[in-house]
Amino acid sequence: MSTPTHSSLPSDRPLGVAAIGYAFMGKAHSNAWRNVASFFDVPAFEQKVLVGRDAAQVAEAAAKYGWAESATDWRSVVDRDDIDIIDICAPGWMHAEIAIAALEAGKHVLVEKPLANTLGEAELMTAAAEKARKRGVQSMIGFNYRRVPALALARELIAEGRLGTVRHVRAAYLQDWLSDAESPMTWRLRKETAGSGALGDIASHAIDQVLYLLGDAVTEVSGRLHTFVDQRPGPNGPEQVTVDDAAWATLTLASGAIASVEVSRVATGQKNSLKLEIYGDKGTILFDLEALNELGFLDGTVPVREQGFRRILVNEPEHPYLEAWWPQGHIIGWEHTFTHQIRDFLLAIRDGSQPSPSFEEGLNVQHILAAIEESAAAKSSLIQLNATPIEGA
Repeated sequence: MSTPTHSSLPSDRPLGVAAIGYAFMGKAHSNAWRNVASFFDVPAFEQKVLVGRDAAQVAEAAAKYGWAESATDWRSVVDRDDIDIIDICAPGWMHAEIAIAALEAGKHVLVEKPLANTLGEAELMTAAAEKARKRGVQSMIGFNYRRVPALALARELIAEGRLGTVRHVRAAYLQDWLSDAESPMTWRLRKETAGSGALGDIASHAIDQVLYLLGDAVTEVSGRLHTFVDQRPGPNGPEQVTVDDAAWATLTLASGAIASVEVSRVATGQKNSLKLEIYGDKGTILFDLEALNELGFLDGTVPVREQGFRRILVNEPEHPYLEAWWPQGHIIGWEHTFTHQIRDFLLAIRDGSQPSPSFEEGLNVQHILAAIEESAAAKSSLIQLNATPIEGA
């Protein structure tokens, strides 16, 4: 993180928060806003308004999720003097317009990943964030898996040198919600609204974890995309799927390590499985999101006769974020990552420091995603990237 500058808190009232989007991510973020102050010491804030396109549905969601009111026009909400934070949970095609307007209006911005649907949009957002930061306005992208305590611990172990020199990484994020060819068409399957398929949706998470855990940068990319079901049932008949169902990439890192990334939304039987394997010359780390309280660790420096994977139950007060939750052994869940994310964002606003992951970090992931698409279009040709590790990554 950068050196703190000055607090960005209003002097006379709690921070006013508005969330845009009330579906899957809106529900997850709302749960975090509703609970964060009950467990962490954070600046005072109020859940002011939830924004959505359907007036009746967003009003119902606002009442259920703890928001004081609802609205259908995000522009008017951005202009309100009592709103200090804009939390963008809307689809990716809306990210750039909302985020830039909010930052220019002096609002702190949290936006769900991926940063945008296109590289050009991501660059405009990052430029707006950099300009706003000079006025004390903070921005952050929501790669919530950075806030899994076991993965935060993994990063600490790697930084401490417990794995030695990391040689290669395997990252696989697999889901099956599109395995059935009769699953209906949605906005996530249209390039104009989603930007990409599994690539932007879940490969963005996997790639961010590679960069976050290793503190490294990608210099070369080779990739492949594939769509297994090219038509889906729509309200007026079959519709063409214009994004990928699955993606594969090989990433060369600045350190010399190699990372393989595999993602799919048609992996039958895999509900939400993010598996990470990090292999060094002195040790190995294993992680599976479906057992997110556990970290596998092998210490390769002990005698061979004593080596074996250790199961670390990441539930101790000494572990990242866990001091606020339950007694040892009482596990936490997926939803807690969003609570941790809101906590870190609020503390950065209080301290006047740049939260991580920044829009610059999100743009870096966007460059890698674009390179994978470019490689796939050129029959998996090797694409060069001029990248260096970003502060905070």
